[in-house]
Amino acid sequence: KPIHPKSKTVKLHPGPQRLDEPTHRKIAKGKVSLGARIDLHGLTQGEAHTLLHAFLHRAHAEGLRHVLIITGKGTSFGSDGVLRQAVPHWFSTPLFKPYVGAYEDAARHHGGHGAIYVRLRRKTDARPA
Repeated sequence: KPIHPKSKTVKLHPGPQRLDEPTHRKIAKGKVSLGARIDLHGLTQGEAHTLLHAFLHRAHAEGLRHVLIITGKGTSFGSDGVLRQAVPHWFSTPLFKPYVGAYEDAARHHGGHGAIYVRLRRKTDARPA
C-alpha cells in the first residue's frame, strides 16, 4: 500500500462562531455600539445576497466591528422567513467568511429573532496567506 504523508490543511477563514454572551449583552445594553445597520425586509434572496455582501464589504473596509442585519421574522406557514434562514447560512460561504467572525440573534429591542448582530473580522484577519 502506498503511504501518503498527511497534508496539513490551513483554514484561512474558519466559519463564523456564535457571538459570545458578554458581547451580546453589551451590544443589547448599548455599551458596544453598532457601527451600521441594514434592513433586508421585502427583498428577494438574490437582491438581499448582493446588498448584504456589499454592505459587509464596506463595513469591513471601514473597520467597523459590530453591525445589525434586519432580516424580518417571516411568517410563511409558521416557519422562519426565507431570509431569516438564508442569511446565517450565507455567513459560512466563501464570499462572506472573510467578513463575518461571529453572529447571534439580536436583543428584542433591536428586532429579536428578526435581526442579527454580526461581529466583523478585523482587517488583519482577512489577509491572504
